Amino acid sequence: MSDAPPSESPERLTSESLRDGRYRVLGVLGSGAQGETLEAEDQTTGARVAIKRFHVRGAKSWKDVELAEREARVLSQLSHPNLPRYIEHFEENGALYLVIEKIEGRTLGELRRAKLGLTQRQLLRFLREAGETLRYLHERAPPLIHRDIKPSNVILKADGSFVLVDFGSVRDRLRPEGGSTVVGTFGYMAPEQFQGRSLPASDVYGVAATAIACLTGEEPESLPHRGLGVDVARALGAGAPRPLVALLSELLEPDPDRRPADLSRAVARYFGPEPARAGSEPPSRPERHERSRRHAASELPRARHAWRSAPAAPLVLIVVLVGLMLARFATFGLFRVLLPLMLGLLALFFGGGLRRAAERMAEIGELGEAALRRAATSVQSTLRATNKRRPRQRFRVEDEAELEAELDRETPRSRRARRS
Repeated sequence: MSDAPPSESPERLTSESLRDGRYRVLGVLGSGAQGETLEAEDQTTGARVAIKRFHVRGAKSWKDVELAEREARVLSQLSHPNLPRYIEHFEENGALYLVIEKIEGRTLGELRRAKLGLTQRQLLRFLREAGETLRYLHERAPPLIHRDIKPSNVILKADGSFVLVDFGSVRDRLRPEGGSTVVGTFGYMAPEQFQGRSLPASDVYGVAATAIACLTGEEPESLPHRGLGVDVARALGAGAPRPLVALLSELLEPDPDRRPADLSRAVARYFGPEPARAGSEPPSRPERHERSRRHAASELPRARHAWRSAPAAPLVLIVVLVGLMLARFATFGLFRVLLPLMLGLLALFFGGGLRRAAERMAEIGELGEAALRRAATSVQSTLRATNKRRPRQRFRVEDEAELEAELDRETPRSRRARRS
């Protein structure tokens, strides 16, 4: 028979006060085998707080008590906008209490159960903010490793920011001989955690597993796998952006020695540096791609106008158009077929670095083709305008549609800026 205290009724809890009346309990936010998380009001400030209560007498082992004490100790040392603010911890009536700021919002787990996934814009913001939070934790001395990052431990606030919660599994010491307790959640734990090894790269894996679970609506262990790792390309489908597939594939690499330990640096490598504007949401596409599209939106009309204003002969335009088409075919053959194929074959013998290089070659080829296609579209439009003897004509409806297609459905904000 368990010696855990019986569950208390809601009436009993809501009439309860703690810490000599400082905290008035309002309800239960969640409960587990060894305790519950209470919502309360701090009578000294009027603020809502979350109080984690751990029943020491009902603990199955001393390790459970140690984890509860460790969470209180760790949170008391932290101060970061994407972490809950520590208030205090105390012992009362045979239980440990940890009082933290109550984060208003919904966990990613709740959003998944409600069939509400993250947009690509929200996902990129989550990856960026998680990278900043992990860098803050991992750069401490000794490094702090969360070990249990999953959808239910990430809260999406009303302002669009993400907060990492539940530090009950945190490890605040790296022992040279290893020997860490296996703590985490199946599907979101990096493979090395099953061996009792927790590294900074283990938290990176947890963030990536959380991201792909929110994108697909499936648990990571239910997704297609290739060998020991998640097959990100198959899991996300053919329409997924190539940089996102490449990034998540790196972050979900089963081998911790080949997995990035710095999430922020990995995200910046594929999506560019974080926008400088404070409080602004990150773009839904790679920053460098968005920058090039906006540049094309502003420069292409002026380029067309210059072409139409010049007394160039149609024959010259045809020669230029043929040259652009040849360059496009050459780019496709070299960067999207030949080089990726050669590097992919070499990767079979010399490792995954060459495989990633093959993917980057294909991405470069795709960008080059897009630039050549835009240039060819500009020349074609100029050639039509020249043949119709309308050198200074403004865009026609079909030209506008053509441009918008080439700009890959730019955002309404940037479209308004271009037309103005």
